[in-house]
Amino acid sequence: MATEQLLRDFPPVTTAAWEAAIARDLKGADYEKKLIWHTEEGLAIKPYYRAEDLKGISCLDTAPGTFPFRRGNRTSGDWRIREDIDAIDVAEANVAARAALAGGAEEIAFSRVLVQSATELEALLANLHEIPLHFACSDKQLIRHLLVRANSDHNTAEISAGCDPLADVDFAAEVIKVALAGFIPFSIRGETLEEAGATSIEEIGFALAAAVDFLGAMDERGVTAGNAASAVEFSFAIGANYFFEIAKLRAFRMVWARVVERFGGTEQAARARIAARTSRWNKTVYSPHVNILRASTETMAAVLGGADSVMVAPYDACYKQPDESSRRLARNTQLLLKYEAWLGCVADAGGGSYYLEAITDHFARGAWKTMQEIEARGGYLKALAAGAISEVLQRSLVARQAAVARRRRLFIGTNHFANPAEEALFRVDTVRMRVTQRGTQAFDEMRSRTERHISGGGKTPRVLLAEMGDLKMRAARSTFAANFFSCAGFEIVTRRFKKTEDVATADTDLIVLCSADAEHVGLTAELMSTLKALGRATPVIVAGNPENSEALLHAGIADFVHMRSDAVAVLSKWQERLGIKS
Repeated sequence: MATEQLLRDFPPVTTAAWEAAIARDLKGADYEKKLIWHTEEGLAIKPYYRAEDLKGISCLDTAPGTFPFRRGNRTSGDWRIREDIDAIDVAEANVAARAALAGGAEEIAFSRVLVQSATELEALLANLHEIPLHFACSDKQLIRHLLVRANSDHNTAEISAGCDPLADVDFAAEVIKVALAGFIPFSIRGETLEEAGATSIEEIGFALAAAVDFLGAMDERGVTAGNAASAVEFSFAIGANYFFEIAKLRAFRMVWARVVERFGGTEQAARARIAARTSRWNKTVYSPHVNILRASTETMAAVLGGADSVMVAPYDACYKQPDESSRRLARNTQLLLKYEAWLGCVADAGGGSYYLEAITDHFARGAWKTMQEIEARGGYLKALAAGAISEVLQRSLVARQAAVARRRRLFIGTNHFANPAEEALFRVDTVRMRVTQRGTQAFDEMRSRTERHISGGGKTPRVLLAEMGDLKMRAARSTFAANFFSCAGFEIVTRRFKKTEDVATADTDLIVLCSADAEHVGLTAELMSTLKALGRATPVIVAGNPENSEALLHAGIADFVHMRSDAVAVLSKWQERLGIKS
């Protein structure tokens, strides 16, 4: 009765009514340009979603833990907290692993340790009983050692390895035929695709295509689909696009389950084992503590997407060897989400969300189509050898890098709201900084050039933001210009002027004229004339992209900065002109 009364207080609103209200608020503005977000995955994201958007979408009524696992493999939302141990020495790796477990880790991943014998393996795993283990860097010798241990040990904890099953399919078949349950010797690494530029659909589609090649090769060698599927783990990097990353894992489980089903595998075998980790691509050297916040949302996306295990990289791992403090922060990110935010208590908390379900379906369909296109080329390995995969990735990467350079894709503290006074060289290992491909690499290197110039005795370039004329436009453009030039580590000085003579006599290396488009011609003529009379050659830039830019260039304006500017190209050019060499 109470529910019925509540519903009467909130009568249904039709889509037509919503659209009419939006049209009124837009006041004639273009609906498509203002409210539709066109993503790199090919989606046109609407401003709102309703139940009608779920028409024709399958498996919405399945429960968590049931085929095809759209809503997760489990009936709870729990996951394992995986910690990466990057020590190379066996003894050091063992000590680090035990310390991580004492600090709350629930699974250990050895990423670099060198194990050359069964004796060394025993030393590495001493006192790590009943703990799931992962060996990211695995060769045939280590796989055989792990196989012997898994088949002879009564330990029921899961052991997995990062060996590529397509590197030697005969070896893969040999191992799978004798491996017992609980040993997962192979991994298909979707994480490398994300960091090479792949969109969510490409990442799922390429990983799925590689898995189809794997199942096909095993089938030819007498390995059942169930045994083959149970012997592989999938790893994915989780980026910043929160809802897309949740949908990515949900969609992958569905398409993988369908593939295993078509190869004759059981529903149990069709459960995708997914290990997720925070992306390396979007981590920054400057304002590095923002990386902690990025990792928090990425971890939430991985958990809500249903990952089986999650690894959070320390915030400083992109530019130095992490210390105990940064490792602890990374581990505590997951501990807080699990034990204080209770994210593990509910399976598929986002299930039923109109928006999330719609993009999950789009990703699943797109990934399946991508896989079919690769199959038409002869399969993943042939497409890879022919360069088709790298061609797609390069195209996506170039588009992604261009979005960062033009600041359409924002990184707080690096290409947006940067702190020009921040110093990073004292804490950066420049070799480590370049090991992985990151979105802000060009900005980080640009900032480093300025910092090296200053530390070598050079002058910090001073940029004067000269506000003149129209109050609204001068304030907006000086704010934009301050944000723009801070990305290069320049000193920013903002002042309001009534006379161009005062601008011309200011002590600065670069003048940025901040005013309305209609005022530029007159102010420019006065300013350039005064500078010439004083014998000063201070470059003048206009903040804006006026239609009369050719006339302004003819009058002596050196450049323009605006929303469409390639910040990396423009700022690098002005570094060079102001004496900062590469």
